[in-house]
Amino acid sequence: MPAPMKTVRRSLLVAAAALLSASLTAPLAAAAPAPSPSASASPSATPPANMSTVGGARLGRPGTQVELAPGVPVIPKGVTARSWIVADAESGEVLAAHNAHWRLAPASTLKMLFADTLLPKFPRTATHKVAPSDLAGVGAGSSMVGIKEDETYTVHDLWLGVFLRSGNDAVHVLSAMNGGVEATVEAMNQHAEELQALDTRVVSPDGYDAPGQVSSAYDLTLIARSGLQKKDFREYCSTVSAKFPGETKKNKKGRLVRGSFEIQNTNRLLTGDYDISQYQGIAGVKNGNTTNAGATFTGVAERGGKVLLVTVMNPQKEDHNQVYKETAQLLDWGFKAAGKVTPVGELVPPKGTAGASAQPGANASGEAGGAGADSGADTGSGSGQKQAAVGAAQDSGRGVGVALGITGGVLALLAAAVFLVNRRWPLRRR
Repeated sequence: MPAPMKTVRRSLLVAAAALLSASLTAPLAAAAPAPSPSASASPSATPPANMSTVGGARLGRPGTQVELAPGVPVIPKGVTARSWIVADAESGEVLAAHNAHWRLAPASTLKMLFADTLLPKFPRTATHKVAPSDLAGVGAGSSMVGIKEDETYTVHDLWLGVFLRSGNDAVHVLSAMNGGVEATVEAMNQHAEELQALDTRVVSPDGYDAPGQVSSAYDLTLIARSGLQKKDFREYCSTVSAKFPGETKKNKKGRLVRGSFEIQNTNRLLTGDYDISQYQGIAGVKNGNTTNAGATFTGVAERGGKVLLVTVMNPQKEDHNQVYKETAQLLDWGFKAAGKVTPVGELVPPKGTAGASAQPGANASGEAGGAGADSGADTGSGSGQKQAAVGAAQDSGRGVGVALGITGGVLALLAAAVFLVNRRWPLRRR
C-alpha cells in the first residue's frame, strides 16, 4: 500500500486529439552543435551570440525577447536570472524569453528528464532490494532521501524520493534497476533528442555537476511539458509531503520493525517558506541547486483557465529563495500578458508526431554556464504554429493547483482540484 501523501488537487479538464502515426514524422529541428564533453565548468559572462533556433528565430537571440505593445505589461525589473522562459503549456506559445537556448548546467531540474524517460518502465508496486553497488558513484554532497543498503523499496517509494527530496540515492537505485547509470544516461539522451530538447546533454542522470552536462530553459520547459502528460509524473511532482520507509531495526521486544519518516517537497512555491508564500495555482514541477548551476527551477501553474510553464536558471541576485521569487514574478507577468502579447516562439512537439517541423537554424557552440546582461526587449516577428499540450479548469478553494491525476486512495488534500494532461500530439488549434 503506498504511503500516505499530502497533495494539492484541481478540477479536471482534459484536452483531446488523436496521436498520428510516426510515419508522419517531419524533419528534425535545427539546433546548436552538441556541447563538448570537456566543456568548462566555469561559467562565461555572456551568452553565445548565436544559439539554437528550435521554436523560432527569436529564441536563438541573446537578451530578452518580448513583443511589447499597448496593454502588454513590461517584464518585471527584479528578474536577474541568466536564462528564463514563459510559455503557455496548452498552446505551446512562448510569451517571452531571455537567453532561452543558452546551454547552462541544469542541476536537479534534469531529474525531470530522468523521470520522463524511466517512469513508464517500472510499475509503482515493483520492489527492489538495494545492493551496495546501486549507490556507487553518488556524488559527494548530493541531496539524499536516506536510502539504506539491503533494504527493500517500492518503485513508488523511490520516485517520492526523487521528486520530494531530489534524492540522488533514489536516482542511482532506479538507474541500477534500468541496467546501470551508463544505460540510463544513454536512454535520457535519446529521449531528449526525441523531444527535440537538443541543447541538452546528459552525463549524470541526477543532474549532479559534470563536465559537459548542459541543458537550457527552453529544453527544460519542453521536458516538463512532456512529463506532465504522465499521470505518475503529475502526482509525484505535486506531492507536498509523504511517509518514506526507514531502516529495519529491532524494537524493545527484539522484533525486527521497519519505521518511516516524513519527507517534504523542496519546491517552495508548492510548500511556501518563511519569506515566500505558496503560489496560487502552482502544480509543480522541479527545482535544483548545485555549485555550477546555481539555483534552477521549472514550475507550472494555472489561473483562470490558463496554464503556464516557467523555467528560471541561475538568478544573479543572491537572496534566499530568489529562484522561486523570480519564477513567481514571471508567472504573474504571464497571467497578465496571456492573450495580449504576441508570441516570440513556440514549444515544438516531439519528433515522431504530426506538427513536428524543421526549424531554421543559425547556430554556434553552446557553453556550460554563465551570465548575460539583459539586452532589452526585441521586437521582431512572432511564433509559428501552435501545439496544444494540456487543458486545465479554473481553480477553486485556496487557489492551489496540481498537475495530478488521481486514481484512488485516501489522500490528505490541501486544495480541491485536479489538473490532467494527455500525451497527445498535436492537439486542437485555437
